[in-house]
Order: sequence, then C-alpha cells, then structure tokens
Amino acid sequence: MSERSDRTAEAVEPPTDRGSADRATETFVAHRNLLFTVAYEMLGSAADAEDVLQETWMRWVKVGQDAVQDSRAYLVRITTRQALMRLRSLRRRKETYVGPWLPEPLLTAPDVAEDVELAEGVSMAMLLVLETLTPTERAVFVLREVFGLEYDEIAEAVGKNPVTVRQIAHRARNHVAARRPRGAVSQAENRAALLAFRRAVETGDLQSLLDLLAPDVVFLSDGGGLVQAALSPVVGADLVAGLLTAGLGRIAGSASVQLAHVNGHPALIVRIGGQIEGLLAVRTEDGQITGLYFVRNPEKLSRLEQETALRR
Repeated sequence: MSERSDRTAEAVEPPTDRGSADRATETFVAHRNLLFTVAYEMLGSAADAEDVLQETWMRWVKVGQDAVQDSRAYLVRITTRQALMRLRSLRRRKETYVGPWLPEPLLTAPDVAEDVELAEGVSMAMLLVLETLTPTERAVFVLREVFGLEYDEIAEAVGKNPVTVRQIAHRARNHVAARRPRGAVSQAENRAALLAFRRAVETGDLQSLLDLLAPDVVFLSDGGGLVQAALSPVVGADLVAGLLTAGLGRIAGSASVQLAHVNGHPALIVRIGGQIEGLLAVRTEDGQITGLYFVRNPEKLSRLEQETALRR
C-alpha cells in the first residue's frame, strides 16, 4: 500500500459496525507486543512507547479494515511514524536532562535471551549506541537489522524512497559497528561480572569485582536529577574502582541484590528496605567489564516489578 493510500485509509472514520471494530481490536492485540518492541527500540523508554501505542491504536481504529492487505506491516508503519515524531521531541527533552541518560530497563522473560538478535537490540549497551544515530537512521536500522523488514516496507514507514533507505541503512550499520562490542555479547560473562558484584555487596570483598574492570571501563549512573547519581561519565578502572568502593561501602549490610533478566540480559535489581533502589547492567568484552550502567531514576524503575513481553 502506498503512503498516499495509507493517508487516505487513516482518514477514514472509525468503523461503525461491531464486527469491524472487533476485528480491529483483535488484530491490534495480536500484534501489540511486536509494536511495543518496535517503539521501545526506537525510543529507549517504555512510558513513551506506551504513548506511541495509544496513538497507533487511535489511528488504527479509524482504518477501514477491508482496505488493509497486510495488517502487521500497516501497524508497524503507523507505529514507526508515531515513534519518529516522539523521538524528535525526546531529543529536545534530553538536552536538558540532568546527568547521563540511560534507557528505561525492562524485566523480560528468559526466552528473550534465546532470540540473540532481539536480545542484542534491546540491551542497554545497544540502546545507548542507537542514541548516537539520527532519528531516521535509528528507525531504519531497527526495522532492517532487528525486525528484518524489506527496504520497500521501511521506505513507506519513514517516508523515504527505497534507494535512500538503503543508503541510510548502510550508514547506520557502519556507525553502529564502530561503537558496538567487538565480539558477540556473552551472557555467561555478563552473569559472572554481576555475581562478582553481588558477592561484593554480600561480603564486602570487592577485589574479585575490581579485578574484572577493563582499563577504560565507563560507569554511567542515571538519577534524572531526582536522586543522587554521578552527573557525568566516570572513566577508567581507578576512578570506577574508587566509586564502587565508596558506593558499596554505604549500602553494605542494608542492600539486597537480585539477579534477573533485564532487557534480554542478566542484570541486578538492587533493593534497600524492600524498595527498588536501582538497576545495574554491565557490558563485558573478553571477560572484562567495559561498561557499568546504574539506573536510579525512580521514574524509570516501575517496569522491574513485572515482566514485559517483547517480540519480533
């Protein structure tokens, strides 16, 4: 369906017969997890992804169902367009964000880790890499590399011609390749690093954790200006070790840590007094910790209480 046809269909009044409305609802519900995943990978925010889904639904129910040949592709197009508009406004909001911005973490089912491409796409490390792309580059990369859409489909979703989309995809792949981990993400290495962190919290012995820090390790902490957090990246093993030593010293004996699947990878949920204090994720390469991501912004922690379904 052409972009012009899409606009025409989206302008149709909401279906008045019960059967058409039921079909629209059933179709949307069937694809909801996929649409949420598309929006979340483009935005890095579950709250904004939910808003995009609401906007998608409002447009979808105005579509004449008989005019749609491929409902999945049509819904992905609407979601992508709404997410692109939201992403551009988010960029302006992030310019005034207090301290480093990290994606909103999601508690995910273990089966997400079994889909390697999906797990990598929603990992904290990859979402941070995607932040360095332009909105259109991010949309094209996500739709092509994670969801496997054809260039013609992506072109309709982003409002470009297929030739231009191929060029954007090539540029985005090169950009991501230069910034992503050199090798495949190792779930086992991530888990080992997190278990060392848990031992440090439980025993006060930090040495096994500090021994894993890469010389150029980067620590990012997101408090959003609402809770205490480092206001800039902490870089280098010595500085990160000092930060961890001080931080773990403050919470030793009062904190509990839970190993969980977050964004398709092992992570630690940190609780104090039974309340979630933060989420710690890591990036490892060749057995060393190259990135530590600590989300403390309380507005970003609600999705750690219940699993979020992600699908391709």
